[in-house]
Parts: sequence; structure tokens; C-alpha cells
Amino acid sequence: ISICRDLPNIEVITFSVNGISDLEPLNQCQNLSELYLRKNNIASLNELFYLKNLPQLRVLWLSENPCCGSDPHRYRMTVLRNLPSLQKLDNQAVTEEELSQALVDGEEITAPPARRNVENGCPESTESSAAESTTETESELLNFSLEETNKIREELGMKPVPRDKFSSFSPRETDCNQKKRNNVLNAILLLMKELDAEGLEIIQQTVGRRLQALRKKELQEE
Repeated sequence: ISICRDLPNIEVITFSVNGISDLEPLNQCQNLSELYLRKNNIASLNELFYLKNLPQLRVLWLSENPCCGSDPHRYRMTVLRNLPSLQKLDNQAVTEEELSQALVDGEEITAPPARRNVENGCPESTESSAAESTTETESELLNFSLEETNKIREELGMKPVPRDKFSSFSPRETDCNQKKRNNVLNAILLLMKELDAEGLEIIQQTVGRRLQALRKKELQEE
């Protein structure tokens, strides 16, 4: 998620199911309109402090994080009190009545969290990550990740990834290195949106050379 510090013009960020706990790198993303952070390790709603000054933020998916707690009403009211410009929270439309009620039932967040104990991008243990993954079916997780990735590709004018080609991106994988690889892939796709024609041509040439080298290596190993 630290890559976001270098993407001030990014509009859509998808980092669901990635062990993220710290939202500070997002506070400079002034054009961010959609943020998908479902099922991470965000422990405190005080992390919303870093999102309060993002004027374009309209969609937030934060459910299934520890910060949601056991009281869904309090959680939703607190999010809406601090982010009143949201139009959709956790895939549910925000109403004017909720925004008014949030001023009464929600908690105002005026400072960031005092401490963070979980390393971004990798859960504390593969055991805890594996235990969390049992709460949903593998199919549901795969569909969710596929939907989010294809949304990014649509923004870039790219063709969607077929389901049968998407298995390697499945969030059921608990290995930290694999999750980092997936984060790098999404970051590259998002960065491509910032490039002009000349930059994209450089990327195309570099990728071509890299693929040739990998194929040559595979032939040698065979």
C-alpha cells in the first residue's frame, strides 16, 4: 500500500484481503473516488483520519475488518460521520437519513491511531490468515477478487480477465510473498494509467524482452 504515496492522481484502489492495517499512505490521494479494503487487518476506526481530507471519495468497502467491531450500527454511523461524502459504504447506498443520524450516533475522529502492531502487506501469521479464510467459501473470495481486478482493467481500457485464467490471483493464498506479488501486479496496472503513449511503449518493449528471457530460460531448463 505504500506505493499509493507516489500515486496522487489515482482514482480507484483495490486492496481487499491483503493484511493491510495502516491507511496513512492514502492521505495524499486527492483524486481517490473508490477504495476497496474488505477483509484486512484494520484494527481501529481512527484509521479513517487519513481518509477525511479526500474530497472525491464516494465508495468505501471496509467490512470484515477488526475495526468494524460487534455493533454494525455504531460502525456505520462513525464511518458516515467522518466521511459524509460517501455515496456507498460496504456495497450499500448511503441515505440522507443515515447522514443525519450519524451526527448523533457516530463518533467524531480527530486524530490518527496511536499505535500499529501489524506489518502492512502481510498478516501476523499464516495460521490466522488461514483461519479467517474459512469464514467464506473459496468461490466467493475468488469472485470478489476477480470483480475488483476487472474493474481496474476496465478503467485502463483493458479486456477483463476470464475466470479460468484468474486462479493465480485468488485471495485464498496465505503465503506473504504471493500476496506481495499480487499487490505489485495491481500497482503496475494502476501505474499504467498514469503513463502517456511514450511511457506505455517503453513498458511494452521491456515486457517483451522480459518474456523472451523467461521463455529462453524455460527452454534451457527443459
